[in-house]
Amino acid sequence: MEKIPRCSATNKELVNDKGSVIFKCPNCLDAEIVRSFQSRVLATKYVCPKCGFEGPN
Repeated sequence: MEKIPRCSATNKELVNDKGSVIFKCPNCLDAEIVRSFQSRVLATKYVCPKCGFEGPN
């Protein structure tokens, strides 16, 4: 069974979430950050689980 990605900021499952993104942490380039469309629009803060980097801003 395929694992459903969860938003790094809200822990919401991303099922049919058009506009969501998955990218490497801009600081450590190791951990994967998942952002829902709503979290991106609201600029909700996320924390990298590996290095503790906080984004956005």
